[in-house]
Amino acid sequence: MIHPPDLLKGANMSPNVGRLDRLLRVIIAFMLFALFFLPGDSKWFGLIGFIPLLTVLGQRCPLYSLLGISTCGSKQPQAGKSS
Repeated sequence: MIHPPDLLKGANMSPNVGRLDRLLRVIIAFMLFALFFLPGDSKWFGLIGFIPLLTVLGQRCPLYSLLGISTCGSKQPQAGKSS
């Protein structure tokens, strides 16, 4: 039997969504949420706005993980700057 902690053993859980990417995802989420308030059947497409919003809150995009993409800046210290 596979236990839940064993499933995450090899998973990379570091953030892969950068600041600009998060901002764009928030804008897209609210644009999709706006569809919910329009008349007709298209309003249910507004609920798709939860997907980019959840990736912003978690700072992780599952599709980026599968494709090996990260929009986060490098975490290397810059030369000439002291901590």
